[in-house]
Amino acid sequence: MNGPLTTTSSFQSAVSIAADVTAGRVPARDVLATSLQRHHADAVRLNALTQGRWSEAERDARAIDDRVAAGAIGTAPLAGVPISVKECFAVRGCVTTLGIPSREACVDTEDAVIVSRLRHAGAIVIGKANVPQAMYLHETSNPVWGTTRHPFDLNRSPGGSSGGDAALVAAGVVPLAVGNDLAGSLRQPAHACGIASIMPRTSVLGDGGAFNTMPSLRGVRSRAGFLARDVDDLALAAMAVGVTTTAEAGRPRRIAWWDDANPIPPSPAVRRGVRDAVSRLAATGIETVQVSADVATTAAWVLLGMLSADGGDDIRRLFAGTRPMPDVARLLAIAGVAPSVRPAMALALRCIGRQVESEAIVHTGRRSSAEFDDLMKARAECAERFASIVEGCDAVVCPVSSLPALPHGAAARLVLAASPCLLANLLDLPAGAVPVTTVGRDEARTRSWSLDPVLRAAAAADRGSAGLPIGVQVIGCPGATEGTVLATMRLIAAHGVVSRP
Repeated sequence: MNGPLTTTSSFQSAVSIAADVTAGRVPARDVLATSLQRHHADAVRLNALTQGRWSEAERDARAIDDRVAAGAIGTAPLAGVPISVKECFAVRGCVTTLGIPSREACVDTEDAVIVSRLRHAGAIVIGKANVPQAMYLHETSNPVWGTTRHPFDLNRSPGGSSGGDAALVAAGVVPLAVGNDLAGSLRQPAHACGIASIMPRTSVLGDGGAFNTMPSLRGVRSRAGFLARDVDDLALAAMAVGVTTTAEAGRPRRIAWWDDANPIPPSPAVRRGVRDAVSRLAATGIETVQVSADVATTAAWVLLGMLSADGGDDIRRLFAGTRPMPDVARLLAIAGVAPSVRPAMALALRCIGRQVESEAIVHTGRRSSAEFDDLMKARAECAERFASIVEGCDAVVCPVSSLPALPHGAAARLVLAASPCLLANLLDLPAGAVPVTTVGRDEARTRSWSLDPVLRAAAAADRGSAGLPIGVQVIGCPGATEGTVLATMRLIAAHGVVSRP
């Protein structure tokens, strides 16, 4: 079905909430009460907010209302806005488990930097949202808090690793959430849930004080960012924590685009979503140019090589002798395969038709120091090549993922679906996701049968996906700012209506 989802006009944006609370038109306590009501209506179904702090939030809301009444609200751009926080960020009095049972007693003694900044801006933290175990999958499930479900299809995942927050935003429990992104962890769940996200550059916002699950990783790092239903809410949140969101050169003038998403070919709705977004931009007078996606595929393999260069040792240490859940254990086992064995394993997989896994075995695994240096050189080559391809452009529009929201249990097999996200992570470019369309009924059964189990899993993910959201990714070109990305996303959102469940 190509038609829109049902619009829910009663959900207030962060921009309107802050304006109403600051002006004294609506008490922060009433806004919080609405958030609590929506949470209770969806709590069991979603299982997204795993650590609520409602009494503390009520205290914070009363403090905001008292400041408004006294005329002392001052500069509080997020006054009274309820937000959720990804579990990897410390929130005083909560715990940071990462979904690992041995960490259930790890109490946060102070707020993470980004949480502190948001509180200072007037935001009301309602609690922490669920994450995948060790934040190692694009599927939000773990043995501590259980499985988070997609707000519009309980048989599917909201994605990850910021999946709990994405589900809360999509369901209207909060208008804004804090997450982070090392390999698509903001953009992939935003795409899956039909909401928007922004991932600023490292130099602009950094990691926000998130728990670092991979301390030995060099060359790239996780970046803090936001999830929201509206692009303007992302801009407000970024501004509230010190990110400049005005594009110096004004609106984008030239946009590059591609609709490929290798190594897993994109679903028809994913290709159509990119082309719809590009058409919207072209209709505003912006020049658009189609370019090759090959550099994105290369960048994905380079980043995955960097992330697996320690053979999974950093993630194993998090478990402190406890057993990972099966899907995490499977990925760690693959990461730990000895380099000497990988060529033969790759050949054997290729011979039995498992081409995607064969390629993954070749490009991942433990690296020596010299081999890691080679990956750094490959990253520099990617940066140079990308700059050449998009020369004269302000941003790139491309897929977020090869697939819509994944069925539960599919993420370990379909890790590479989020490969389109990895270019921006590797090259430290600002990037975001914005909803564009939904999967049509005629687009949910189009893949040919394949011997490759990854491609069969992709076909299974497409089946039954009609009506699910599809987003596009916007990546800032070299020299572009977060403002450029947000301006492009705003134009895409403004010139095409995608109503939501």
